[in-house]
Amino acid sequence: MDHSVHTLPNGIRILLKPHPSAIAHACILINSGSRDEENGKDGLAHLIEHLLFKKTEKRNTTQILNWLELIGADLNAYTTKEYTCIHASFLNQYLERSLDLFEDLVFHSLFPEEEIQKEKEVILDEIASYLDQPEEAIQDDFEGFLFEDHALGRNILGTPESVASLSRKNILDFIGSNYRTDEMVVGIIGQYDFNKIIKLCEKIFGDIPASKPRKNRNKPGHYQPKIQRERKSIHQSHAVMGNRAYSIHHADREGLLLVNNLLGGMGMSSRLNLEIREKHGIAYTIESSFIPLSDTGMFSIYMGTDAEKMDKALRLVHKELKKLREVKMGALQLQRAKQKFIGQIALAEENYLNLIISLSKSLLDYGSIDPLEVLFEKINRVSEAQILSIANEIFDPKELSVLVFEPAGN
Repeated sequence: MDHSVHTLPNGIRILLKPHPSAIAHACILINSGSRDEENGKDGLAHLIEHLLFKKTEKRNTTQILNWLELIGADLNAYTTKEYTCIHASFLNQYLERSLDLFEDLVFHSLFPEEEIQKEKEVILDEIASYLDQPEEAIQDDFEGFLFEDHALGRNILGTPESVASLSRKNILDFIGSNYRTDEMVVGIIGQYDFNKIIKLCEKIFGDIPASKPRKNRNKPGHYQPKIQRERKSIHQSHAVMGNRAYSIHHADREGLLLVNNLLGGMGMSSRLNLEIREKHGIAYTIESSFIPLSDTGMFSIYMGTDAEKMDKALRLVHKELKKLREVKMGALQLQRAKQKFIGQIALAEENYLNLIISLSKSLLDYGSIDPLEVLFEKINRVSEAQILSIANEIFDPKELSVLVFEPAGN
């Protein structure tokens, strides 16, 4: 086994993946994100992530920011629909210093009123900046189509109105209801002995009391496809097309990951890129994505092009989806698609920070971590018939939603 896991009495899991390098990476991953917010509290999980860096029982903001930066380390955090993650990269000898900071941020933040108000202003600027980027804004609006009237369909940043209304009580209530110690993983990748890591983590995290509140994570309800065009103050047209998709536990998850990579994934040789950008020259950016979540998933295709070319681009995308639904892939074609995807996964392992976050997520999601060979076996088992079945389910034209942003002058 190329990794080791230890569970502290309070439920926090410690994950070590040994790696011979002078540089180490660590994260603390919390199974709590924007989907856990109550109605009207949009942006709360993200606001908390910002405020964790503001003031704790033993450090002020400057001390928090300097604690790792003064030794040349990198510290950051992010919030997703389902997770909050704090991560750091540093020289090997600074592991204790980094983990001590993680513990302070997650368990001893004070959330002073003056910092809450200050950070709200920062986030309002972030929302305004986001709205100025139509390629980002359209993705959020499209998720609202897929998960209408559900927290998964709301913007992680929140809205100006919702962020302005958030209070310190909201923050403390959210943490009390969602930060379960048995749904936290401290992930470490570096040149360390596991027994020493256990002792270090017992010293840093061992006194944290177990916290296991009952979370209310609701599954999304009925999905109704929508097709909509909106006029915006933009110069180029943008479009997103897609459907709800498989969860992390679905038997066809690897199959759809493979289909997504073949259709519009990494690299210039995807079907959509070859057909729409290379052959017809009508979209500078075209890509697809599949995001599996704990109880559902999202598949989408994004493209940006000149307004007068958008309808043709949409027709060409539908044509490619129709091919996948109706034409069975040849064995050689499928083998090449698998080979490309497996190679990309293997290369991605070289990004060690992303790797330890990914392994920590796997531990949270499944309670275990499969070796790469197991994932490769699952990909290699995907059949031509399975791809046809997946395409007919996910790319069913009657189930596809489409959102287009077009220039107001058109």
